[in-house]
Parts: sequence; C-alpha cells; structure tokens
Amino acid sequence: MEIKIILPDGSERQVPKGIKAKEVLKDFLTKETVGAKLNDKIIDFETPLTEEGTLSLLTTKDPEALELLRHTAAHVMAQAVKELFPEAKLAIGPAIENGFYYDFDYERSFTPEDLKQIEKRMKKIIKKRLPLVREDIPKEQAIALFTELNEPYKLELIKEIPEETVSIYRQGDFVDLCCGPHLPHTGLVKAYKLLSVAGAYWRGDERNPMLWRIYGTAFFTKEDLEEYLAKLEEAKRRDHRRLGKELELFSIEDEVGPGLILWHPKGALIRKLIEDFWKDEHLKRGYELVVTPHIARRHLWQISGHLDFYAENMFAPMKIDEVEYQLKPMNCPFHILIYKSRRRSYRELPIRWCELGTVYRYERSGVLHGLMRVRGFTQDDAHIFCREDQLEEEIFKCLDLTVYFLSTFGFKEYQIFLSTRPDKYVGSEEIWEKAEGALRKALEDKGLSYEIDPGEGVFYGPKIDIKIKDVLGRFWQCSTIQVDFNIPERFNITYIGEDNQRHRPIMIHRALLGSLERFFGVLIEHYAGAFPVWLSPVQAIVITVADRHIPFAERVLERLKGADIRVSPDFRNEKLGFKIREAQLQKIPYMLIIGDKEVENEALTIRTRKGENLPLMSVEDFIARIREEISAKTIN
Repeated sequence: MEIKIILPDGSERQVPKGIKAKEVLKDFLTKETVGAKLNDKIIDFETPLTEEGTLSLLTTKDPEALELLRHTAAHVMAQAVKELFPEAKLAIGPAIENGFYYDFDYERSFTPEDLKQIEKRMKKIIKKRLPLVREDIPKEQAIALFTELNEPYKLELIKEIPEETVSIYRQGDFVDLCCGPHLPHTGLVKAYKLLSVAGAYWRGDERNPMLWRIYGTAFFTKEDLEEYLAKLEEAKRRDHRRLGKELELFSIEDEVGPGLILWHPKGALIRKLIEDFWKDEHLKRGYELVVTPHIARRHLWQISGHLDFYAENMFAPMKIDEVEYQLKPMNCPFHILIYKSRRRSYRELPIRWCELGTVYRYERSGVLHGLMRVRGFTQDDAHIFCREDQLEEEIFKCLDLTVYFLSTFGFKEYQIFLSTRPDKYVGSEEIWEKAEGALRKALEDKGLSYEIDPGEGVFYGPKIDIKIKDVLGRFWQCSTIQVDFNIPERFNITYIGEDNQRHRPIMIHRALLGSLERFFGVLIEHYAGAFPVWLSPVQAIVITVADRHIPFAERVLERLKGADIRVSPDFRNEKLGFKIREAQLQKIPYMLIIGDKEVENEALTIRTRKGENLPLMSVEDFIARIREEISAKTIN
C-alpha cells in the first residue's frame, strides 16, 4: 500500500506505507538537519510513515528540535548510568520543558560526584557518534528482551501497550523501550549539563517504589547552555523560599503541617496592601464583598459535583453532630446559596460578588513547593450572575480588569489559553459549545491572541487561562475566567425575567491573581524581594552616623510617620557602611542618612537600595517624592 507525502520542496510522492522518514528525505538532508515534522507532529528519521501528509525539516536552529536533542540526551544519560551502575533499573526518561530527566531504581540516591562521573561517561558515548536505530518488534519479543535485561519497569509498561507491536531504540549496546523521536546519532548532543537529583515515586503514586530522578538540560550550542545556566543561578538567587526566610515574610513549619503558610508581620503587611488594593478596585467596578465559612455540610459538594469530579483533591470529611462536614475546596457553592436566599429579578443582573476566600485542597506532599503549591490558600475569587445578553460584556470587563491588575504589578506579557471540555464533565455538549463559543467570541472581539488547550476545562465549564511572564521569562498560571451553565442548573437558581417567567442565569467564575499565596511567591521572585515602594513593608530607614545625630533623626522619623510613610530607625552605634549594607540586604527602598551636614542643613542624604546617591533633599521634598511613587504604584 502506498501513501501520498508532500516533500519539503512542495512536490508530491507516493511512497510505501511504513517506509522510514530518512528514506523519503535523503535528498533534502544537510549537516544541520536533525529531524522532521509530519503534519506538524515532530518525528525523527527512524519514524515509519503510516499516514499521508506534509513533511518538513527540522534543523538545529528550530526551537522544536530541542525536543529531539533532549530526548536523546536522556537516553545517553541512561546508557551512562547503566554502564557505571549496572544494578540500576530503568523507568522513564522524557524530554521536558527546558531539559530532560530519567528515573532510576537504585539502592541509594545519586550524589554530586556521581553526576560528574555520569557526565564524563556521557561524553565518551557522545564521541562514539552512536546511531539511534528504531526497531518495531512484536510485543512478545519485547517482553523476552526486557526480561533478559532484568528491567521490570519496562516490562510493566510493555504489558499495558494495547498494540501487538512496540518500538525500541538502540544506540550501541544500549536498548530502551521508546516511541521517539530522537536525533540521528549521539554525536549531536554537544552542550549538556546534569542539574540535580530528586526522589520520585513510580508513576507519581506514593504506594509505589521511590525512584531517583536525575534532571538535566541540553542545547545545540555552548552559548545557549551557558545563558540558561546563568538564568538558573539567577532563579536560585530569586527563590521565594530563600528570600521569604531572609526577609522574614513567611514560613512553613512542620509543627503546623506541610503546605500551610504562616504569614510573618512583614509578609502579612504586604498581603494587606494587596488585599486593600484588590477590594477597593472591585468596589469601584460594581462588585460587592461577601464572606463565607471555611467548612460546610458535605452534601453541598455533592450538589455542586465536586464529590464526583474532585474528591481526590479534597480533604477527608469531619463528622459533627453525626453530620459530615467538609473543608471547602471552592467558594462558589456559598455564593450560589447567597443568591438563592431571596427571589431575584432580571433588573438586578448582573450581580458581581467577590471574596478573598481561603480554601483547602489536598496536594500530595511530593508536589508541595513553597508558596507556589500549598494545601491552604486564599483565592481572589468572584462570581458574576448575568443574563445571556450580558455575558460577552461581562467577560470583556473581566479581561480588562485582569490586564489592569497584572500591569499594576508589573506584568506586561502573558499567554492566553482557551481550555475546552475535559473527558469528565457535567451538562450537555450543547451547553458546553455555547459556553466555549462565548469565551472564544469575547477573546476574538477583544483582538486577543490565544491558543486552544484541549480538554483542560474544569468539569462544570470551559475557561480562559492567562499565564504571566516574569522577569526571567518564566510563565505562571494566575488568572482564570470560567463560564458555567451547569452549576446554576444543579442548584436550580433562577431570576424573574421581563416576561414574569423564571429564567436560568449564567455564572462566571473568575480569579485575577489566582491565589494570594502563589501570586505573592511569583512577586517575590519577579522583584527579587525588592518590592516597589507602595508594597514595601518598610519604605525608608533613618540611619544615623553618630549618637549626636539622634535628636534630629528622631524628629525626621516622626515627620515621616505623620505622613503615613512606613519608616524604621537604625540609631545603633555601628559603622555607617555596616548599617547601609544591612538595609540593602533587607531590600529597603530608601536609606535616609543623617550626619553633621544633614543636621546643619535640616536635610537628608538619600541612598537607594540600588546604591544610587540622590542630592541633599529636604524632608518635605522626600515626602512628596515617595508619596508620588506610592500614588502612581511605580514599578522600579
């Protein structure tokens, strides 16, 4: 049987079905060609062509070729590990964003010295320029092969493959169960680095064996690798967990429990400033504040559908007076019950209710990560009840408010995704299509570019997800806007229309920051702990050169406090350089230095946390300057 393939030069050719891509592309290959795409799917030269389509080439200059490189690097690393540690058992080793990993079952964790040895062995394998050869073999043959190799994890995977044929890749004496894609040979893996080792349960299940996961990265050029490693070092410097401790913003204590945050005074003050800004802006835009409990009868979550679709992410119930109660994972059912508390008219809609509501979700201990992944967090939640004719305008307003909030905190770049119906969902396909269409139309009418994220909607409705780009180029999921025709129906909420009949409102779920904890963690890393003046817990520090300057410094301190500037004193009998250095480490925006000259002129010498010295300034002028920064919410 033959299939039609469109070649890179646009010509068409009939080729035997199952022929390897390299045979079809042999006249188009250059030194920089490392792979191909068939109908936009990345393949390697060993891939058998089984469907018609368009073939295009991938070179080392194409970002998509990094998947081939990193997947191959994972195999090279696995071969090196097997040669150095023959007792290690292979699990899985995919390419991931920014790198690759491979999981091994071994008697102990791998040390930094082990990683150095593995890197050296990888270099030898790379120098051999071993071809990566694909073989498609019967399932029984694969079982026999990996039984002989004593690879139990591979056997488990093979037995779950429904097809009667499986693919393996060989490079020299090393063989792995894999469907590709890979580079043509190991010699193309030139710039690589093994980064770390972490524990990982087989298939992410705590009931399974603990494996050792070696992470690495690879690029086609040494320059790209060095640039990436420099970014990693900068990311370590900005790590919110380290800065949170150094700046005394928050902590997580074993006595309290993993994933539960203790907000220290400085962190709690920043949180208050964010909350106050959030509440004020919502009230300006026609929202009303509501407050709801932390627990409810478990039956409420049965009505909402969370017990059917979300139970594994909920904490175990508690029994009170022989009735089961549940820590809330969401705020929405409470807002619905407020809506149901009395009869509603079409004239009231849209109703916009917002709440900084703390919710609790069970996350496995292995995925908890500082403020970014926790078990108790506060959503900047809101629910809008509207008529169908109001839906698009309300989505518009949500998008506008989202952009306003993100830009205020200094985020100007983001990615937008439209997440569609998942495999498990409630409601009819017709309702889902209607909801997805409303979100799509709003994005297109707004002129916003977006990508479809298939199957990533929540069980009750599709959503728009917005990922913000931080100063290091990383994207973080924060904002979400969800259209829900389903939960209003499950709770049977209505309004009286102009025709004096009952109608079903549409519900919009939306969060702009996502959760205060996660957003706060992103802010710490984005700002490297140096919060803009309006958010800084201490905006200025008054530093004396000697004890004789304290009386004037105390008067300055009181004038600043009277102007609502968050200021602290450092009148200690320490060297000036030491006190300035400490203030810089605490990321305080302004250091107000007072010595003989300042006392004589009743003025201030001002040093910024960046080390910039400003001209001598009066107290009144400094107050005017800092007030302007606070009012404008200037991002430095």
